Amino acid sequence: MGTKVSTMLDFEPLWQGFPPVDPLAVSGSASCPLPPRYESVGGARKFTRETLTGWGLEELFDGVALVVSELVTNALRHAVLAAPDHPGFGTDLPDAGLPARLHLMRWSSRLVCAVRDPSDASPEAGEADFAAESGRGLYLVDSFSDSWGWHRLSGGRPGKIVWALFRLP
Repeated sequence: MGTKVSTMLDFEPLWQGFPPVDPLAVSGSASCPLPPRYESVGGARKFTRETLTGWGLEELFDGVALVVSELVTNALRHAVLAAPDHPGFGTDLPDAGLPARLHLMRWSSRLVCAVRDPSDASPEAGEADFAAESGRGLYLVDSFSDSWGWHRLSGGRPGKIVWALFRLP
C-alpha cells in the first residue's frame, strides 16, 4: 500500500507519491526520538501538540494527533518491539533497541507527519472485524489525512518512512 516518489529532504529521503515540494521551502521542522516502549505514543502526541501550538496550528491537533498516534503505534508494535532480534522482544524495555523517530514538517500550505522505523516491511491495512480492538490504524490515517504513503530508506540502510500529509487552511 505504499507509493513511491523521488523528493528528498535534508535529513531524510522522503516520499514517493508525494506532491512535489521544494525541500528548501520548509518553514518549520521538528523531530523527536521514539524510545521502544508504548508510552512513546503519548510522548509523540505531547510533542505534536507543542510543535503545532508553536507553529500556530493548534486547531489541527485532533486529526494530526490521531494520525501520529497510529503511525507511532504501528512503528513500535510492528517494527521495533516485535522484531525477533530486539533485545526486549515483546517487552517494553526503557531505551534499548532499534531506532524510531517522529518528524513533523511544515510548508506554507502543507504539514507532514513522518515516522521512521527500522523495518523494511511495507505497512499493510489490517482486516479488522466488527469487534476487533485493532487493525484499523491505516484506515484512520487514510481518513484523517489528505494523503499518505511510505518508502524504504535509501543508501542500503534498513528501515522505512511512513508519512501522512495534511493541507493547511
